[in-house]
Amino acid sequence: MKLGARDLIATVLIALIAVPYVGYLVRGEMPFVQDPRGMSAIGLVLGVAAFLVIRSGDGLDNLGKAEIALAGVTLALGVAALIWAEAAVAGALLGVFMVLLLVVWAVELVDHAGMFGARSHARAHR
Repeated sequence: MKLGARDLIATVLIALIAVPYVGYLVRGEMPFVQDPRGMSAIGLVLGVAAFLVIRSGDGLDNLGKAEIALAGVTLALGVAALIWAEAAVAGALLGVFMVLLLVVWAVELVDHAGMFGARSHARAHR
């Protein structure tokens, strides 16, 4: 199965998170991102948007439930990173949150590409 427009849109949204995060790591700040709280907020807003775009139209099979659970854990970690942005663990929470955003995105793309099994993927898109 080929990847579609929603996969491309979600990829752009994830890139809009990744580019400022890398810049933030390198320079310590970026436009609109001066601290872990700002980076967490950007990750949460764009990450939720990317997930809603990439999951739209997908069936709720076992893999879909696992993807939603993974996204829920990622969302909870993002909220924790936002809440504790001033704490000593802010950098670690933010880093794990960013990695999990990439994992959710990658799992969705692999699922849409049909790499988890054509039979389960075909049932999900009926």
